[in-house]
Amino acid sequence: MMLVQGGSAVDFKRLTYFVAVAEELHFGRAATRLGIAQPPLSRQIAQLEAELGVTLFDRSRSAIRRTQAGDALLTRARDILDRMEQAEREVRRIGEGAAGRLRIAFIGSASHGVLPELIREFRNLYPDIELALSAMNNAELKTALIERQIDVAFARPALEDDEIRCFPIHEEPLILAVPEESDLARQDRIALADLKRETFVLYPRRPRPSFADHIIEICKKEGFIPASEVLAQDYQTAVSLVSVGVGISVVPRSVSQSDRHGVVFRVYEGFNPGTAISFAVRGDNQGVHTRNFQTLAQKFARRVRKDTG
Repeated sequence: MMLVQGGSAVDFKRLTYFVAVAEELHFGRAATRLGIAQPPLSRQIAQLEAELGVTLFDRSRSAIRRTQAGDALLTRARDILDRMEQAEREVRRIGEGAAGRLRIAFIGSASHGVLPELIREFRNLYPDIELALSAMNNAELKTALIERQIDVAFARPALEDDEIRCFPIHEEPLILAVPEESDLARQDRIALADLKRETFVLYPRRPRPSFADHIIEICKKEGFIPASEVLAQDYQTAVSLVSVGVGISVVPRSVSQSDRHGVVFRVYEGFNPGTAISFAVRGDNQGVHTRNFQTLAQKFARRVRKDTG
């Protein structure tokens, strides 16, 4: 490897030779330290002086001393070689998957349940990997993956595209989110078919078709279309609207794992196809961090299926 300096190309190996001589102040000891013969070492130092156009050492029969130019180069050479060594270690660690950055995006409702647990496991295994986390809707996840703005995605229920590889991580039933002050919150049994006069808070507002359309299809299976609908852009907003009495919402069961003031979660009777969280990557993504995360996600999915099977 060469370092271009003032029109001259300085070999990193030659810098290493120079540092050994400059520290030992003895060609024989420096040659032994480097594991080479003394004559080639002397020639390398002479060539370095010729390339730089300076004298680096005052030579005498009894001893050698660094010149001012030699002192200056020793300081710079140590710094250059240290930086090069650090760069090699950093690149090697990234290549081995021990360092670097992984960009993860997820549908908002995935922030409950399995995703936080999976993130914790990955952090424990790879503590020096920087995780860049962001919430997106399914359409944004798909675009970000295809345009390589993110490395992996967690979608609900899945992403469909020829460029994307997708597999389910966790399947779960749907439940009701109802206002804490409503009569529904005090009922032990709630049939979905009995809710046709209720206002349904659906999400997302766009793009469509979406999870909102999935819920409408479930209602149709129970013989009705909600008499009134309020559309929110994400599940957090939907649950907030439920908490202030705007209506009820159908949400993944994992959402109930976080307490929400003003909201009660209830199992309902009726058609319940459930929903799933899926892991998605570009089919051509061979990055070591992505592969490691996918391997962990697949093991995690198998463990979840075994525990719930």
